[in-house]
Amino acid sequence: MTMTKTAVAATFGVLLGIGLAKAEPLQIEVAKTASCGCCSAWVDHLQANGFEAIAHDVSHQQLNDIKARLDIDPVLTSCHTAMVDGYFIEGHVHADEIRSLLAEEPEARGLTVPGMPIGSPGMEMGDQRDAYETLLVLEDGDTEIFEAHHHDARIR
Repeated sequence: MTMTKTAVAATFGVLLGIGLAKAEPLQIEVAKTASCGCCSAWVDHLQANGFEAIAHDVSHQQLNDIKARLDIDPVLTSCHTAMVDGYFIEGHVHADEIRSLLAEEPEARGLTVPGMPIGSPGMEMGDQRDAYETLLVLEDGDTEIFEAHHHDARIR
């Protein structure tokens, strides 16, 4: 199932019971569970980087339903799902990458950092860093590398 940016945004809003007409450029809605510390740390990361992050605590089932309704492939998921300007943001995506997405406005559904890589925003553990990739999820569900993270270096 392929969904347009507008359909993705509308689905997210319906599932959370909120209106998402056209969000202000730096306003981001986040669905997360109340008990997840790394989700809260990611929200803090967004706020520290100029986003107005509005967090919605939902049950695990509600969060899974949101991911399913947005047709996010289970191999691409993480512990929280967000929406900004019609794009979904799945997992520990850096605020700068979200800004790049919004500036470039690609024909895509969103960004994801699958899993929970150590060193990604909200998953900081001292100097430990996993290599990981931020993926752009295209309209057809395929992905391409949006940004590669090799320890401290980001390559794009």
